[in-house]
Amino acid sequence: MRKATLNDAESIRKLIGLFAADGTMLPRSINYLISNIRDFWVIEEGGDIVGCCALHPLWYNLVEIKSLAVRKDYQNKKLGKKFVENCIDEAKTLGAGQVFTLTYIPGFFEKLGFQKKKKEAMPHKIWAECINCPHFPDCDEVLMVKEI
Repeated sequence: MRKATLNDAESIRKLIGLFAADGTMLPRSINYLISNIRDFWVIEEGGDIVGCCALHPLWYNLVEIKSLAVRKDYQNKKLGKKFVENCIDEAKTLGAGQVFTLTYIPGFFEKLGFQKKKKEAMPHKIWAECINCPHFPDCDEVLMVKEI
């Protein structure tokens, strides 16, 4: 696992696009990825990006895990879990006390100690990107939160 570079942006976009096509993730534009590349971690195998995940600080005590994707032929190898654990470690280093994610696959995060919460319980700051989402205002993602 390593920090993503600008050269990884297109591979990350394609990986996320595989899951966006089946509705399990939201798509990310190349502009978004390049602008936020410092948030991303990747796993590379044989020169190909097989997994990605981002950690994005939102407020003093609050960070978001975003864009977690592992190529289907690499799933069930605990790479997703490694990404989340890495993000939690980074969140602790940053001084955050709470990590959250918005997901269509809440069971995965429940296994890692996250709990479902009502979206209204979070500060409005977490919804800044939502205005650009194709699902806005009818968001059906599940809010998962973990205290660290």
